[in-house]
Amino acid sequence: MPADQPAYKRILLKLSGEALMGDDAFGINRATIVRMVGEIAEVTHMGVQVAVVIGGGNIFRGVAGGAVGMDRATADYMGMLATVMNALALADAMDKQGLVARVMSAIAIEQVVEPYVRPKALQYLEEGKVVVFAAGTGNPFFTTDTAAALRGAEIGAELVLKATKVDGVYNADPKLHAGATRYARISFDDAMAQNLGIMDATAFALCRDQKLPLKVFSIFKHGALRRVVMGEDEGTLVHV
Repeated sequence: MPADQPAYKRILLKLSGEALMGDDAFGINRATIVRMVGEIAEVTHMGVQVAVVIGGGNIFRGVAGGAVGMDRATADYMGMLATVMNALALADAMDKQGLVARVMSAIAIEQVVEPYVRPKALQYLEEGKVVVFAAGTGNPFFTTDTAAALRGAEIGAELVLKATKVDGVYNADPKLHAGATRYARISFDDAMAQNLGIMDATAFALCRDQKLPLKVFSIFKHGALRRVVMGEDEGTLVHV
């Protein structure tokens, strides 16, 4: 493969809702979402097919106090609706930067977004559209990390990218330990044995069982997404 060609044709990017807050306490920071979309646009213009799973923590955080003591399933459905709001905001920002985005929801809200239909999602990706998956898996008790692993396997993604505030997986918390070192690569089994907490156990096991590699990187580091898709030493690759 030529050095100037992307190493991956199709990726699944997992964005947390908190990543959209920027420095705000909750909600969506416009400048932050515009910058993130710029990073996504860059790799899309390189010919990489991009699907996104978005979380809802930035919105749900604002109502979390009222969810104390609430039935878990009810709270989870509230969280799913928060991801739909984020997906709409993300798609709007993409449209304004010249990308064609399609939001597909795991729960039916057909007046607002399309339902998730796998063949349709694959068609959109082949057409160069960015597909934003909302509402998690559509089921309570499953995280959006699990949704990312599930959708990544379903669409045949070559890599699941977990965007975080830290530029990879470290052997200790880099905020607390100045000597912490970043893993360039680590196996799923070693990461589980060391209890590194990269993803929840269900999502992690799904990626491992489907032999779907996972890359942990910082979405706040300029150009990091491009370096990941080019196969450069950015973040941490978790592999079988």
